[in-house]
Amino acid sequence: MTYTHLNILAEGKAEREFAKNVLTEHYFKTKNITVDSRCVATSRKSRGGLINYAKFKNDLLKWIKEEQQRQPYFSSMIDLYALPNDFPKFEESLKITDAYQRVVFLEKALFDDIAYPKFIPYIQLHEFEALLLANPANLLLEYPDKTKAVKQLQEIVKKHSNKPELVNTGKHTSPSKRIIQVIPEYESNKVSVGVTLAGIDDLVSPIEHCKHFREWLEGITQLIQQQTT
Repeated sequence: MTYTHLNILAEGKAEREFAKNVLTEHYFKTKNITVDSRCVATSRKSRGGLINYAKFKNDLLKWIKEEQQRQPYFSSMIDLYALPNDFPKFEESLKITDAYQRVVFLEKALFDDIAYPKFIPYIQLHEFEALLLANPANLLLEYPDKTKAVKQLQEIVKKHSNKPELVNTGKHTSPSKRIIQVIPEYESNKVSVGVTLAGIDDLVSPIEHCKHFREWLEGITQLIQQQTT
């Protein structure tokens, strides 16, 4: 059996573990795609995002160079929330009010700037925890006494047209901050809990309710299948 290899450069530890383990186990394994993932060496999650784009680009290009003989596929998993303003066409993107259109615009700018033909850019709308908000009730598996908190999170998603990827109205109300406000314990174990719960239902909820996330996974699969057949 032939496997296709995909390397994903992730913003932080949660994204790295999610990409390497959850995505492999619950999505890519059945499609004969193996995944490796690294953290951006200069990521600082306490700030809420990357320090700057230049260092992200440097890490990605170094990894591509390391793999120049195999030439695997590459992707990214970084947050739109707190995206650094030196990101390609960042200022121009601010004129785009539709979140879905803006993130696609930025991904195209990223692809053009990296200039590696087997790079499939992905920017998470708006933050990794949007995947948890696809089904807030999953949080009860870790925090069984937080029924009221889960209901509050469900109401927040409902106010955003039941689209968890659209939950982002500021640095105090991004998806992770929303969860921490009602479940403070999440802040200290967000990597282990977040990664586990985001994939607890075999990614059914994130794929169903997170349009951009779903399109990323489908796009990777389709592109690889087209180029390997």
